[in-house]
Amino acid sequence: MDDQSHGQMPLSSSGRESRGPDLFSFVECATQTKSIKALFDLLVSCASNEGFNKVAYGALTCSNERRLLDYLPPPPTINFPSDWCQRYAEQEYRAIDPVVRRTAMLPRPFLWDDLTHKYKLQPRELRVLHEAREAGLKHGISVPLFGSQGRLAFVSFASPFDDADPQKRMAHLTILASAFHNAVAQITPPLDEDCETDIPLTERETECLYWVAEGKSAWVIGRLVDVSENTVNFHMKNVVRKLGAANRTNAVHKATRRRLI
Repeated sequence: MDDQSHGQMPLSSSGRESRGPDLFSFVECATQTKSIKALFDLLVSCASNEGFNKVAYGALTCSNERRLLDYLPPPPTINFPSDWCQRYAEQEYRAIDPVVRRTAMLPRPFLWDDLTHKYKLQPRELRVLHEAREAGLKHGISVPLFGSQGRLAFVSFASPFDDADPQKRMAHLTILASAFHNAVAQITPPLDEDCETDIPLTERETECLYWVAEGKSAWVIGRLVDVSENTVNFHMKNVVRKLGAANRTNAVHKATRRRLI
């Protein structure tokens, strides 16, 4: 199976994708390829059968993703709209994306639509979800995928259709995500030295970092944890230094990825 043998399926006259490979075909083909690109194309084809033709796969707990990217031939394992991906990177949305943040906290698959009902999202988190919908990612499902030593990856499926029913498709897409993740694990070497989850943050540093991630100012955090604003800033400087981050936003991003908060 070459890299182009399974791509995104063409749209039918009704606007939905025509039928492509099923789960059995995916598992069978996954054992015959050493190409992540081919696996991802096949994943997209299978997900398209369910009306969720936009897919993203990535790791959340590796502090250095460079080695992982070395194993992913271009394009990487995401086919979200390019304009949205560019804006997402420019605005550093990953640090505040409620989907990414909840993926690192929840033990089971969840619907993006449920986030606004089950959690008190910050305005900036709601902005990310709103802009994603405007970009064509109207309904989504994210599947946390747990590995050895507490490592965490995810597959997110999104649909461009207003009438998509993510709840109805969740079981099938969850199985598909797990099969893809297992197939990738068989292809890629272990990333032991790149995954750091033992950053020595103190309890107070972790507490301050959590409230920064929730969008609170140093003054508000000081009131919440009963310390001065200067003390909060002191703790956050230590957090930024320990994580090797460029700033507080980047520190939240790295801490979320390593499941430190």
